[in-house]
Amino acid sequence: MPVYYYFLMLIFLSVAFLVIRSWVLRRKNIPVELFVKALQNENSGNFEQALISYESALNEVNKIRFHGHLRNKIIEKIKLLHTLIDYKNSFHIIR
Repeated sequence: MPVYYYFLMLIFLSVAFLVIRSWVLRRKNIPVELFVKALQNENSGNFEQALISYESALNEVNKIRFHGHLRNKIIEKIKLLHTLIDYKNSFHIIR
């Protein structure tokens, strides 16, 4: 069998693997579930738990690399929560 048949087979298998991988990862959506959990914690006033959940979601988004917009939202939320926690801690010290 000529070499170019092996090359074409390698390309076909690579494309098939990438399509299946992207389909499975889009279907699973672990970062979105963690983001929703963090939003619920944030709305309940559990800022420390929300921060932990957002950081976990950010780690999952960085592993998958499909959700660029979600990554930006999570980074903004983490910055905001750090500011809120610092403000809350400084407010308790003054009292």
